[in-house]
Amino acid sequence: MMGIIGIIFVFVMVFGGYLLHGGSIGVILAALPTEMMTILGGATGALIIGNTAGTLKGVGRGLGQVFSGPKWKEQDFKDMLCLLFTITKMIKSKGILVIEAHIEKPEESTIFQKYPRILEDHFATDFIADTLRMLSMNLDDPHQVFDAMESQLEKHHHEGLRPQEALQTMADGLPAIGIVAAVLGVINTMASVTEPPEVLGGMIGSALVGTFLGVFLAYTIVGPFSVRLKAIKDEEHQFYMIIRDVLVAHLNGNAPQVSVEIGRGNVPSDVQPSFFELEEALNSTTDS
Repeated sequence: MMGIIGIIFVFVMVFGGYLLHGGSIGVILAALPTEMMTILGGATGALIIGNTAGTLKGVGRGLGQVFSGPKWKEQDFKDMLCLLFTITKMIKSKGILVIEAHIEKPEESTIFQKYPRILEDHFATDFIADTLRMLSMNLDDPHQVFDAMESQLEKHHHEGLRPQEALQTMADGLPAIGIVAAVLGVINTMASVTEPPEVLGGMIGSALVGTFLGVFLAYTIVGPFSVRLKAIKDEEHQFYMIIRDVLVAHLNGNAPQVSVEIGRGNVPSDVQPSFFELEEALNSTTDS
């Protein structure tokens, strides 16, 4: 929603100011189709050249996320804490082997099935299961487990940021591509130097539209999209950091309630459940 509001605000302020200053929107509209073809076409082609198919698909999904927001909502963070509470409580009371069946086939686990959105996320599910497998193989040094989990998190986050980096590269290149479009317009104008001044003036104005569009798209559309997408990916990354924090806290000998409270502290503030909200959720998990 904020993305749509921002785009509307940008267009109203930029083009409204231009019109109030006495500018003619007709010049821009006349040049718009060909200039946009040159600038966006060139930028999109460069995007395709410089990235893999997977990254390009990620760019498409990322543009959708700019408007829809992060994947994980407040309830998802609460569900993750409840899931980890259940797992650590079982381990604490019955030993690590009791969860072997749950981590070998999470899709068939009665624990994971209570939280379908988490189960659908392959990285989250595998991250939990793989870490617990290490614990079952007597790797119980909290520092070693932390390092192993951190390496996986860094790899996953780095790969997740590739679409954002591709968008930022596109934004960085748009002003230069706008200059290319303007130069082409000037070349076209020079080929018509015998035309009357009013015709030449219109042609030069059309050429300058290319420079304007390149800078405009870079700094008010694509660049902000990239910034927003990075913020979204960073927030989603927090979701997986909770898994690390809770399991490492468990390895340090903390009670399940304490471990998940440590994880709660890592939840982004705008979706962070309160202590009492989490306690209520944990109690309902225990009751069920």
